[in-house]
Amino acid sequence: MATTPRLSPRKLMELAVEVMHQSVPENRPDGSPSPSVGAILLRPDGTIETAARGELRGGNHAEFILLERKCFKERLDGCVLFTTLEPCMDRKEPKKGCAKHIVSARIREVYVGVEDDNPTVAGKGIEYLRQHGVVVHMFERDLQEEILAANAAFFEWARRQPPKEEDRPPKLSRYEDPLVAVSLGDFSDEALEMYRTRARIAAEVSSEEFSRLLYQQGLLARESERWVPTGFGLLLFGKDPRSAMPQAGLLGTIHYPDGKEETRDFDGPQVLAPEQALQWLRDKLPNPIDRSDVRRRETNAGLFQLVREGVVNALVHRDYEITGGKCQLVVTPDTVVIKSPGAPVKPITLEQLQSFSAPMISRNPVLHYVFARMGMAEERGLGLKSMRGGAESAGLPLPKYTWDNPYLVLTLFQNREAATRALPPSVLEALTDSQRNGWQWLAVRGKVKASEYAEAMQVEDRTGRRHLNRFLELGLVKKTGSGPSTEYEVV
Repeated sequence: MATTPRLSPRKLMELAVEVMHQSVPENRPDGSPSPSVGAILLRPDGTIETAARGELRGGNHAEFILLERKCFKERLDGCVLFTTLEPCMDRKEPKKGCAKHIVSARIREVYVGVEDDNPTVAGKGIEYLRQHGVVVHMFERDLQEEILAANAAFFEWARRQPPKEEDRPPKLSRYEDPLVAVSLGDFSDEALEMYRTRARIAAEVSSEEFSRLLYQQGLLARESERWVPTGFGLLLFGKDPRSAMPQAGLLGTIHYPDGKEETRDFDGPQVLAPEQALQWLRDKLPNPIDRSDVRRRETNAGLFQLVREGVVNALVHRDYEITGGKCQLVVTPDTVVIKSPGAPVKPITLEQLQSFSAPMISRNPVLHYVFARMGMAEERGLGLKSMRGGAESAGLPLPKYTWDNPYLVLTLFQNREAATRALPPSVLEALTDSQRNGWQWLAVRGKVKASEYAEAMQVEDRTGRRHLNRFLELGLVKKTGSGPSTEYEVV
């Protein structure tokens, strides 16, 4: 038992990661890797208890050691648990899953490092906790990346494991169930072959081995000795997924400068939709060649990469229970707007998305797994790292997340000037010419100190501060930090 002076959640997350590295590897007969897991229990009086996987006995889970061994006789009401890996749901009898131990202990607040990486299990331990009144938070993103790196071998093994028939974990979506009156013949051979090729799957599409692989990934179910697509399987690979899921698909609209409009619907297999949408934009949008250096390159290359990431995120993380909305791709002369039905995935907030600091978590892990294996999505993330980095490397203003019920809206800017032209007229009129130039620069930079802004704009410090305070008054930026560390961050 240790007493600590008011450790913050961040410090306790860091401590859990430190404890994770003390885990004792399990000597499994089949040679498969075991995860490294650290758990911390914070008591109401400020004392803590720690546990690492396997520290008392080989194979014992960290949460089990903590709750059922070290704190067995304690009342744990009011305690907060920090664990680096999503609590498991089921174990071989007479054992029970760690999520059930947590609920039995009456713990009502849990911080989880990362989701389980098996696509048929991911998120379900978290959902079980939520269904039993537990408030769940996720670790901060940099710590999640450390956990993933330390467990890379385990996660690679775990995501390839088949589901156990006896397990009945809570469903994250009804589209995990098999669909009535749908068969393998409703799948697109082109979509399946694209998946097989990009995911580097050796089995042929028509083989029983390939079908078993899709079954393991939650894309097929077994009924009456035949393979039946699940809702998510049909969404990804179905020739016409809208036949069973009317909300499926991506609606594209281009608004041209002359007032004309062009539309196209991408309502076939959704694994094909991102590339189809990109090709449509390449054919329709001007994309001059930049010859300013030795290499020839398309000036829109960076923008198209952002569009791909945004479209994949929209398809993967949308709320498919909102049957009246579809993903949308709307192009104007200055912006590319991607709309996805559904609020940010809990516990992610809009503010975290806007600052590109949201933790990694998936609303639909089955979909995310497929796109990640195809190299089209960040594993377990929201593409935030590549989204921010892609905009910066292309010299474009940072993408902007907003909420327009029931849509999460991502706005991508086609050029630097678009950041100014996209401002409301009242805001634009309130800025001087020099402030507009400053805003264009800041929209690309994202966050800056007053001295850095003044140097970049070649103005006196007090003039630079006046610009930044004007942006603050207009709600374009927010202040973070204090004193010499004060920064102005685009919102």
